[in-house]
Amino acid sequence: MNAKITDKLVAQRDVFGDTLIELIDRDDRVYVLDGDLANSTKADKVSKVRPAHFLEMGIAEQNMMGVAAGMASCGLLPWLSSFACFLVNRDLDQLRVVVAQPNLNVKLGGAYTGLLTGKTGKTHQDVSDIAIMRSIPNMTVIAPADAVETRQAMIAATYHEGPVYLRLTRDAHPTIFPEEYQFVLGKSVVVREGKDVTIIATGVQTVRALEAAELLAAQGLSAHVLHVPTIKPFDVEGVVAAAAKTGRVLTAEDHTIIGGLGGAVAETLSEHRPTPVKRLGIRDCFGESAANNDLLEKYGLTPRHMAEAARSLC
Repeated sequence: MNAKITDKLVAQRDVFGDTLIELIDRDDRVYVLDGDLANSTKADKVSKVRPAHFLEMGIAEQNMMGVAAGMASCGLLPWLSSFACFLVNRDLDQLRVVVAQPNLNVKLGGAYTGLLTGKTGKTHQDVSDIAIMRSIPNMTVIAPADAVETRQAMIAATYHEGPVYLRLTRDAHPTIFPEEYQFVLGKSVVVREGKDVTIIATGVQTVRALEAAELLAAQGLSAHVLHVPTIKPFDVEGVVAAAAKTGRVLTAEDHTIIGGLGGAVAETLSEHRPTPVKRLGIRDCFGESAANNDLLEKYGLTPRHMAEAARSLC
């Protein structure tokens, strides 16, 4: 399908709150556990209209993970809500031992991922969450591109057997998928056909990849853009086919280039179809506090940077 950047701006965190309510109404086994950040993650929407299914756990992420494990072992479907920097790192041992090892149905809504976290700075930015989560056995990792895909991914995650990590961004971004779009867990999506260079992106960076493709088109280059919403399990077949389309690949992500999407693509192609690969992302450093556009510019994640990197491959 050829996705289209629209003028409809929606924040994934707003979709997160609304979809949690929808899930609770569908299935009374769904509960939301919050780490004292509901007003930021928008899980507070649940606390206002479905308070019986909202549990405020306070700033005690390790305990929250343990409670979620207990609930899941009793047949409930807990969704955890907090900033990714806390949900991924602070309770990592509990996640590993009491959730991932027994393969329990605990769903993690990691908010404020990447660099664009509302000027919170490096303490509250998580640019290595994909690398950590994809390395944990039994863990599924999803990074949706827009509001439409976020809702569908949450529904799929809820009824997927085992723990799931959902990577969410803070601010409103353009919608690229139509309402009839169907998210399929474990499958990538060609969002633009091209023949000169392949751009593989994930999460909201896919929106910027489409913008980069427009810049390249103005320069006479045709970009083939593949969106990878599921980092794990990884769509080996889809990535190999996208690489074969042009014979050169640029990966792009709002995440460190170590162990994230770029690493997954490089690992896959080195085994299945050796192809020149250039990884665009955060280069082994922490972020800082600044406006969104300034951060994208400094760390080389703008559509212009992507277009330049893709053009260099050609």
